[in-house]
Amino acid sequence: MSDEPARLTIRCPGCEARLVVDAATGEVLSHRSADRPLAGGKDFDSLLKGLDEDKAEAEAVFEREMGALKDRDRLLEEKFREALKRAKEEPDDEPPVRPWDLD
Repeated sequence: MSDEPARLTIRCPGCEARLVVDAATGEVLSHRSADRPLAGGKDFDSLLKGLDEDKAEAEAVFEREMGALKDRDRLLEEKFREALKRAKEEPDDEPPVRPWDLD
């Protein structure tokens, strides 16, 4: 037997990386990423098309949120007017109870 500690070489099933692990302690001694082609092997035209689709999706989400924001302003204004109307119809004649009055 040699004096060199036992090492295990493991391939990660998720990312295809190679790990060298010390068998005695379980410590990772080195990590080497898997060699992958850029952009998953796609050509430039398909990447550009994907960017165009992402841009259209982002614009659609933006428009939807802007519409919701405008509707939100209208709903808040409506709620405020309703609360103001109710406050005028039912005024509070009694002052609020102070905490030290409850002792």
